[in-house]
Amino acid sequence: MVWDIQRGGPWGGSGEGGSDGGGQGPWGGNGGQSGQKPPDIEEMLRRGQDKFKKFIPSGGGGPKRIILLVLAAIVIWLGTGFYRVQPSEQGVELLFGKFVQMTTPGLNYWFPGPIGQVYTPDVTNTNITSVGFRQVGSGGARATNVRDVPEESLMLTGDQNIIDIDYQVQWRIKNAAEFLFNIRNPQETVKLASESAIREIVGQTTLEDALAKQRQQVESQTHEVLQKILDSYGAGVFIDSVKMQKVEPPKQVIDAFNDVQRAKQDRERQQNEAQAYANDIIPKAKGEAAKMIQEATAYKEKLMHEADGEAKRFLSVYEAYKGGKQVTRTRLYLERMQQVLKDSEKVIIDKGQGGAGVIPYLPLPEIKKRSRGKN
Repeated sequence: MVWDIQRGGPWGGSGEGGSDGGGQGPWGGNGGQSGQKPPDIEEMLRRGQDKFKKFIPSGGGGPKRIILLVLAAIVIWLGTGFYRVQPSEQGVELLFGKFVQMTTPGLNYWFPGPIGQVYTPDVTNTNITSVGFRQVGSGGARATNVRDVPEESLMLTGDQNIIDIDYQVQWRIKNAAEFLFNIRNPQETVKLASESAIREIVGQTTLEDALAKQRQQVESQTHEVLQKILDSYGAGVFIDSVKMQKVEPPKQVIDAFNDVQRAKQDRERQQNEAQAYANDIIPKAKGEAAKMIQEATAYKEKLMHEADGEAKRFLSVYEAYKGGKQVTRTRLYLERMQQVLKDSEKVIIDKGQGGAGVIPYLPLPEIKKRSRGKN
């Protein structure tokens, strides 16, 4: 800036035009004597005038040289207004301390100080805000290098249970001007806003869902609510992600909670076994039922067809009977007697066929049985 240039310019104690040695200031003076009494302002001004006169030689070119020196100083001062914005940065220009505009990466120019001022914050760097725990030391293993902060991590769920959640918020600068001038403490603002957002979401979620079933949903909803809160503040912050590191019940009840979880797991296991057994036995039962229904249907169809055939046969016999009743009676009688006597052991011989001459000792039933056995 301009003050740095002046310290190294022609007014410095080591300047080329100075007549004193390198250890003295621009106004001269001896350091050893100044400590004995307070400095005399008039004496200092007088000495300064004398040195200034010695520095500027007397003659016709004195005023012209002063003008050239003044112009050179102005040019050097104006040259300090050039600044470079890196690709990962955003430039913010101020005029008399008031924000004017933002600039893009590259070489830019703005009024030098103290009239103008430029900030170039890094907008690609990812910042991490931890809530519910603090890193202790520089170790990388979180399990042995953290300190729990219960006043930040304990919160109430939708089913009136208490849950302990540690999480991290990853964020970066979205608008450098808003980030610099709209919020005073970015880390604290992001932390408090994230606490408000996650408590709102967890307050609408049951303990079991927050622990496992809807964990990712809680993270995404918290991310969305947190971004809306910061946008309403005009914080100029973009939330990359909200990652929950530890989600569990409070330490005072974690043993009882684990017992409940094991009981639920046993219940789920038994339900799964029962469901597997049902999935195995029900299809078999349905198959047997379908088989029995098909057999019954076939038997019904068989009986119906047999009954229909018997009815038709009876009708045909009845029609024949109407055409010759005596013949039909005789035929029916003979058919029935044939069915009745075919298994009888009796032998009847008509008398008109020489029954008296039949030898009474002939074993006709035995002969008949033998003939049947051979067949």
